[in-house]
Amino acid sequence: MQAAEIAALDLGALAKAIADGEVTSVQATTVALDRLAGIGHKLNAVVRLDDARALNAAAAADKRRASGAALPPLHGVPLAHKDLFYRAGDLSGGGSKIRENFRAEVTSTAIARLDAAGALDLGRLQLAEFAMSPTGYNESLGHARNPWNPAHVPGGSSSGSGVAVAARLVTASLGTDTGGSLRHPGAMCGLIGLKPTWGLVPTDGVMPLSASLDCSGPLTRTAKDAAIILSVIAARDYLTGIDAGIAGLRIAVPGGYYRELLHTEIAAALHEAIRTLTSLGATISETAPPDMALINALMQLVMSVEAATIHRSWLIERPQDYADQVRARIEPGLYYPATRYVEALSLRAQLTEAWVASCIGDADLALLPAISIPVPTIAATTEGDPADVARVIGQLTHCTRGINYLGLPGASVPSGFDSAGLPIAFQLIGRPYSEAIMLRTAHAYQGATDWHHRAPAAAELH
Repeated sequence: MQAAEIAALDLGALAKAIADGEVTSVQATTVALDRLAGIGHKLNAVVRLDDARALNAAAAADKRRASGAALPPLHGVPLAHKDLFYRAGDLSGGGSKIRENFRAEVTSTAIARLDAAGALDLGRLQLAEFAMSPTGYNESLGHARNPWNPAHVPGGSSSGSGVAVAARLVTASLGTDTGGSLRHPGAMCGLIGLKPTWGLVPTDGVMPLSASLDCSGPLTRTAKDAAIILSVIAARDYLTGIDAGIAGLRIAVPGGYYRELLHTEIAAALHEAIRTLTSLGATISETAPPDMALINALMQLVMSVEAATIHRSWLIERPQDYADQVRARIEPGLYYPATRYVEALSLRAQLTEAWVASCIGDADLALLPAISIPVPTIAATTEGDPADVARVIGQLTHCTRGINYLGLPGASVPSGFDSAGLPIAFQLIGRPYSEAIMLRTAHAYQGATDWHHRAPAAAELH
């Protein structure tokens, strides 16, 4: 199999090809390392690679297969992850100057579970500074570039993960989501970005931004690949039943707040996605959300306070080593009264109940826009009037950030391209621990559409 053919395989197909002996792990790893070093660096998606360790692990994987030993589900499959996930002894900079020389003393549970499943770890991928941007903004390390158009943002904060999977450098990548940071790059790069229910996937050994909001999850090209990764890192089975279809499934479509900023092209793609889901047997109902201003305000309060707690000493000792945009988002958390923070946490269960009752009602899932506006340029999110920049950034998180406060699972699903050739997506939101239904729905939708099969020119597959 040629390098371009190997790169074109999705996670499930690559794992099967390695298990069946059609591709060796060394071949797959060499292709991934070459593409990460070439395309990956060109798109500024890569922080560091460990070629020697990866190739040694791949050779060992091939020897194990040749021995006839039983193989774990991701045996010999090369992956790379957001540079927040710790591996003992390795550098983990969190996209920052301040942590550029930090070496982890522990390995994250999510990474350890992928190791146990046979996956290979090639290195770490770019992200927004301290995971503090929905665009992927990183002043010190440079901005990752959207593979569909390098002048545009790839979404953040898991920017390098989104770029690497969309450009076919690796088949899957772990990222984190505190206000949309898996769903943003998923939506803007044309991928499944799965934010699990808060607490489902262990976040130990992952540099925190806001412990009450942070979630770890996968970015993949397909819903089935997301189910494969989630089954490993959550230690539950999400593959059984994924092919069952969605006949009789009830999907709610909230209006009001979730339609306020909706661009016409996004609205048209959303309408077409709903039509496709209806043709697959789903029943659609319209609902209305509760007071999202309150939910968003409480989310921002919790994130700011928890981030400021982590960063307080660095803000005092090294304020010059933060980008202005990042420091401005963290510092307000120093000034909220403790009573407001505790109140915000105590209201979560009540407000989650209210949101589910209003937005999902008696349905199984809710369908929302992922990003309400077309993917913006890097210039539009970094240059000009600060008020205009803030407005664009705020629009990107309009439909995502409240979901983190509520602790609900969510997934971006690619659903088309705008007139500029940039991806469009919707997101599915479920009740707590409804990931299986969400993945089954996304998988059924992908079986009826081909958006996830399309590759950006940057992938150089042709």
